Amino acid sequence: MRLPFSSLATCALAALALASTPPAFAQQAAPVPAEAPAPSPQTQTPPQTPPKLIVAISVDQFSADLFQQYREHYSQGLGRLLQGAVFPSGFQSHAATETCPGHSTLLTGVHPSRTGIVANDWYVPGIARADKKVYCSEDETDPKSNSEDSVIKPDHLMAPTLGDLLKAKNPKTINAAVSFKDRAVVMMSGHTADAAYWIKGKGFVTFEDRKVSPAVVAENQAIAAAVTAGAPELPVPGWCGGVDHAIALNGPAGGFTIGTYRFPLKAGDFKGFFASPRTDEMTTDMAIRLLDEMPLGKDDVPDVLSVSYSATDKVGHAYGNEGVEMCIQMNVLDQTIGKLLAALDARGIDYAVVLSADHGGADAPERMKLQGVPEASRLDPSLTDEGLSASVSKATGIVPKDGPLFYGAGGSGDIWVNAGLTPKQHKQAVATLVAQLKANPQISGVYTADELKKVKVPAGHPQDWTEIERVAASFYPGRSGEVLMMTKRAVVPGTRPAPGYTATHGSPWDYDRRVPMLFWRKGINRMEQAQPVETVDIAPTLAALVGLSEPAGTWDGRCLDIYAGEADSCSR
Repeated sequence: MRLPFSSLATCALAALALASTPPAFAQQAAPVPAEAPAPSPQTQTPPQTPPKLIVAISVDQFSADLFQQYREHYSQGLGRLLQGAVFPSGFQSHAATETCPGHSTLLTGVHPSRTGIVANDWYVPGIARADKKVYCSEDETDPKSNSEDSVIKPDHLMAPTLGDLLKAKNPKTINAAVSFKDRAVVMMSGHTADAAYWIKGKGFVTFEDRKVSPAVVAENQAIAAAVTAGAPELPVPGWCGGVDHAIALNGPAGGFTIGTYRFPLKAGDFKGFFASPRTDEMTTDMAIRLLDEMPLGKDDVPDVLSVSYSATDKVGHAYGNEGVEMCIQMNVLDQTIGKLLAALDARGIDYAVVLSADHGGADAPERMKLQGVPEASRLDPSLTDEGLSASVSKATGIVPKDGPLFYGAGGSGDIWVNAGLTPKQHKQAVATLVAQLKANPQISGVYTADELKKVKVPAGHPQDWTEIERVAASFYPGRSGEVLMMTKRAVVPGTRPAPGYTATHGSPWDYDRRVPMLFWRKGINRMEQAQPVETVDIAPTLAALVGLSEPAGTWDGRCLDIYAGEADSCSR
């Protein structure tokens, strides 16, 4: 009988049986051996037939820096993927390095300037909703929906995903997705998901007009059993010693520390469960259940399974990326991906895997200051929407009657203007705002919507793009802000740390833009290509593997040849 939440299956055959036996999250499970690497790069002939299943993995907040720091310790799932085609310098080329925009690029092959997903949230100043905020994967026209408790739909995604295109070619294609986050599910599966599951409350849910499947019912029962049982601290690998020390932070409610937490699970604590590495194990278990329930990869029509792991992002936000918490997470992530690959192997599925990330992340600036980054700082309160509204109102005398002068600002960079201003007031407010931002020492660039409409998003070599080009790759007219501000390197969004939120992402700099891109399929030769590539290259690369041909202009990216040697995976 399989324990669905053990850190890693002790045997590939254990993944074949589904059961509701309570999981043992706290135990260090026996590792699944990584598949032995090929003896030499020339000994294998790449597969000549399309894979039956594409497994698209996103690791939320998995920066190229984090990947490089821990890659020598990956021996399970990530260790397997390191035996394939490795692109350590992938780029989320745009400036809006948040979860929703980043996930929207992975399987559409286009930048947020075409997906329309400019941020996790944006503002519509003229909307009847009090906070004027719209969530990236909600249906704001539904009266039951609000920006904090949303009715989930994919309507804001303006481009088709790989699953959408494959289903248009052959409706028998199965397009399935699972994640802790609804926005990851929606942005990777698109408009035609056959199965779409994310966590809300105490278990997996799906779209309002659907019912959850028996596999989801069983998984939710297993989650409840695991939380009810509780668990001790997660084990710390021996190679984590160098980062296992406390850093003191001072938040609004007083001082606290990060750097040494080990994720004990108090019985009945669903919040603690979902905020720990265990959420990735849960995601893997749900994905394995879908393999059998759908079933995936069982006929000659290629299927797509999207799996987005959220725990790296949760750990990064709560504790930063240079403490023992992230080291524990990297170990669990490696093991749980190994469990997923072992389950695929046990079922005899011919599959290809890609792994990348929606964005990177910055460490807590207090720790960065201790590690050679003296300029690291938190966002000045004057750069929040509240601060900017106050300073511009003071300078101009413009005080709206129906809300703040500005919405947004802060981490995302987009700023929207109150819809109740007269044309003269609007022009004066924007001009004063731009002048104040340009004078602020934390700001590296300020751009208006009119300026960005004229910028052509470049192609290739994303590390060389100018700042305005990076911003333009995130800009969607009519949805983006009227003014966009970019903070300088090592200025971390958020004015004060708090327990559960000490570090974040969202900048146009390399630590937030650069992510790994790993491709693996049985029979391909190991290769590493350090030249910069883009996450928008993933969709055309996978399309070539499954023989999907689309008209010129479908993708912003290009097909990457992942077959080392004379064979060319882009020429089929």
